[in-house]
Amino acid sequence: MNFDRRTCSQARLTRDVRFDGRFFIGVRSTRIYCRTVCPVRAAKEENITYFPTAAAASEAGYRPCLRCRPECSPGTPAWSGTSATVARALRLISESNVPDEGLEALAARLGIGARQLRRLFIQHLGATPSAVIKTRRLHFAKKLIDETTLPFSEIAFVSGFGSTRRFNIAFKKTYGRTPTQIRKLARVKSLTSFSSLHSSGQYDFRLNFRPPFHWSALLEFLAKRAIPGVEAVKPNAYLRTIAFNGCSGTLRVAPEESGSALRVQIAFPEARWLFQIIERVRRMFDLTADPREIAAHLSGDPFLVERIKALPGLRVPGCWDGFELAVRAILGQQVSVAGASTLAGRLVSEFGTKLVDSDPLTHLFPKPERLAKADVGRIGIPSARAETIKTLARNVADGRITLESVQDIGEFRSRLLEIRGLGDWTVQYIAMRALGDPDAFPSSDLGLMRATSLRTARDIARRAETWRPWRAYAAMYLWQSKSAEAKQTSFAQARKSRVAVAG
Repeated sequence: MNFDRRTCSQARLTRDVRFDGRFFIGVRSTRIYCRTVCPVRAAKEENITYFPTAAAASEAGYRPCLRCRPECSPGTPAWSGTSATVARALRLISESNVPDEGLEALAARLGIGARQLRRLFIQHLGATPSAVIKTRRLHFAKKLIDETTLPFSEIAFVSGFGSTRRFNIAFKKTYGRTPTQIRKLARVKSLTSFSSLHSSGQYDFRLNFRPPFHWSALLEFLAKRAIPGVEAVKPNAYLRTIAFNGCSGTLRVAPEESGSALRVQIAFPEARWLFQIIERVRRMFDLTADPREIAAHLSGDPFLVERIKALPGLRVPGCWDGFELAVRAILGQQVSVAGASTLAGRLVSEFGTKLVDSDPLTHLFPKPERLAKADVGRIGIPSARAETIKTLARNVADGRITLESVQDIGEFRSRLLEIRGLGDWTVQYIAMRALGDPDAFPSSDLGLMRATSLRTARDIARRAETWRPWRAYAAMYLWQSKSAEAKQTSFAQARKSRVAVAG
């Protein structure tokens, strides 16, 4: 991200929410750094220093503001001024909670040396990898102090501090207050908010985003593709079962009344995995996106401009589990959206892990190891498609294919295309939602072709070149068109009929 000082100053003085999390404001007289939306009286420009990240501000000796809470910012979009290597490193840090001593391993996973990784971080983020890790750890611990009643010893463990002593020292040094003093201050403010811990294993979090956010369109998209027993969409809320590191639970996501945050309710027995769970939820709902920047780029095309006006802030939905999403995509080949959900429900009922008897959340999605050996065809799909699912499951189970979001996109696509029964449409769709690739684009999709009145995949791929690097968002806008949705369904049904006749 390379904003000039004039832009940063204007955003600071107007408290522009569009820039929240894109940079941070350091006040030299107080040695405190803030978000652009901080409610305190604006300091004089000559006393201000701008930082690209919170970690850079922390490295320069500034303390986080207790009023605007930098740990609650929407986050810096992965594409903002960072190289692909740095973007991948940031995702690895968020997904695996990398310890300080793990920098060599982190660099190795990225295929570079630790010294080069440090240089890239300083160049693009203004801070070292260690500083970024420490800042993220401290920010998450601060959220737990403010938004839960977990004991400090558990917060220290959950957020990655080696001991309560190190935890206390870090807070005293960074905030000038002990964790106990910070929690007392948070309790005073929370009288007008919500309590985040109802009982053991129950947690509430508030996750901010950059408005606008077209929640109803996103919820409609997820509702049509929800897997019975695993997912459910209630009025204004999304629910699902989750599994992580041998534990299982549920989550519920709904918009907060403020209109600038999602409220996430998590039921999970192990608090130590909360950091990774929250990061997954952020990716599922595309919370670090900058919708105004994306819309400004895509609005130059007449195919998209009216749709963008009608659906401001449309996001690309991610997924909880990449393998689950990939299997659901395979089941959706040559059938309607509703038909694919029915098949996914059968798969879960037959091979998933049962949790409870009461609807709507009853099962965990089956693991790759289970489907690799299962008679998948008995749910009512063609033998060729069943074999495709089993082959994918075997590849994922043995580690040849990973569906984590941090990897080389080109290599990922080539490996998936080696599996018989997986074509470009399915691979692009998986890359879009499982890997969070903002430029993935299933150009052979009939709904996209009809929405743009183009006849061939080559034609739409050529037209979509001007939409880079946001082609996934363009696809979402085209899919969400009511006429395109109706035509997509009718064409899927027509393809299904043709297959039945041919068979």
